[in-house]
Amino acid sequence: MNLFDLLFLAVALAMDCFTVSMVSGAILGHGDRHLTQDGVNGPVPTTHWKVILQISFLFGLFQAMMPLLGWLGTTYVQQYIEAYDHWIAFGLLAFIGIRMIREAFMPEEERFFNPRKLRTQILLAIATSIDALAVGISFVCTGYQTLESLTLPLWIIGLTSFVFSIVGNLLGIRFGKLTHRIKPELFGGIILIAIGCKILYTHLCL
Repeated sequence: MNLFDLLFLAVALAMDCFTVSMVSGAILGHGDRHLTQDGVNGPVPTTHWKVILQISFLFGLFQAMMPLLGWLGTTYVQQYIEAYDHWIAFGLLAFIGIRMIREAFMPEEERFFNPRKLRTQILLAIATSIDALAVGISFVCTGYQTLESLTLPLWIIGLTSFVFSIVGNLLGIRFGKLTHRIKPELFGGIILIAIGCKILYTHLCL
């Protein structure tokens, strides 16, 4: 693959991270009910930046590590990866999405989905990156035979997902601040389920 192909691949893999990050950011921003009208257009709170950087780092890390795992395991587990990765991704995203939809109508203190929690961040990072396992298999077929040759592709994939996740969170926070009357968990749950269905459709029908 040339540099253009790698960038295109990295952007394609980062789109799910970007979408889920917007959901996360919308929930963070929706919680800023104390903000005045002037505060809506103000800077992102420092407490949010910690969450944004943490979840973006995890998204970038898992997006980079999954192709590596796929590449390492090609000889031994290729058939299992190809047979079940999309079902695992769909199951995780559907599970989280359904929980979010339910929690949209529950008191805030009873909700499971909290983008500030490390458990939630890791679940989302795994769910959005499992599909990248197959990319590692494709690397074997396109001439990447050593770990050294994988360094550049993995860095590009990880950094792209990291940047896209930050941008998605920031857009989501701005969206959440401006829409105090909607339930971002409801729309977020629908989006996560839709992403899971897209992954499943891509593998089963295309």
